[in-house]
Amino acid sequence: MVRIRLRRVGLKNQPSYRIVIQDKESPRDGRFIEIIGFYNPRTEPATITLDEAKAYDWMVKGAQPTESVAALFKTTGTLDRFSRFKQGEAVETLVNEAKAAEAKRGSVTKTRKD
Repeated sequence: MVRIRLRRVGLKNQPSYRIVIQDKESPRDGRFIEIIGFYNPRTEPATITLDEAKAYDWMVKGAQPTESVAALFKTTGTLDRFSRFKQGEAVETLVNEAKAAEAKRGSVTKTRKD
């Protein structure tokens, strides 16, 4: 079974994660199929970069997100957009919507720091 998981990278006591497509039996930091994103929980707010088109493609093929990745997908709105994708909405529309949401989230972050 193929899973969408977090793969730990970074120095000791400074974790950041790659969002990868990986076989269920592979170790956490072992062999993976493809990198589809990046997650850094140490920034304020946490940085989440994701290629949603690849995520949709793998989920259609049967890849299941782990609990932690599902929580990240819920935070970014990817799970809601994926349900709309399954109902027949165009991928380009959903990806553009995700980019707009990410840009808005970034502008909100800059306002908070000021």
